[in-house]
Amino acid sequence: MTWQTAFSAINFLVLPAWALLVLLPKAKITKTLVHSMLWPVVMGGIYTASLIGALFFGMSHPEAGFTMDGVTALFQHPNGVITGWSHYLVFDLFVGAWIGRDSQRQGIPHWQAVPCILFSFIFGPVGLFLYAMLRLVHGKGFSLIEDK
Repeated sequence: MTWQTAFSAINFLVLPAWALLVLLPKAKITKTLVHSMLWPVVMGGIYTASLIGALFFGMSHPEAGFTMDGVTALFQHPNGVITGWSHYLVFDLFVGAWIGRDSQRQGIPHWQAVPCILFSFIFGPVGLFLYAMLRLVHGKGFSLIEDK
């Protein structure tokens, strides 16, 4: 498999989960597949495999590390891109799924949560920020504590 194919595959892999969150938020299939942790675990497995490749099998740029220059170098190797991108995909989906569940718990209409979910898919933290603002507008507070 080429690096480009791997990149395309991990992008394609998350699309059904996002479609379920937007189109079938209360369906059993969404609860079973998206809210069960299936997607984050599968994507986390991809992340873990690529991270192990980078750390133990030389599948990284020799200058990769946890400094500004090191992180820049990390993304100079295709496996670094796969590792970083799968990291984003896992956490963006996790946040999008949380927004979907929380909006249901809070009684926020789904059509109002959908833009936040979509922004979480495309721009990660922007979606979470918009959802926090939506919660405030609905008088639902500014907390991540799940009381319900």
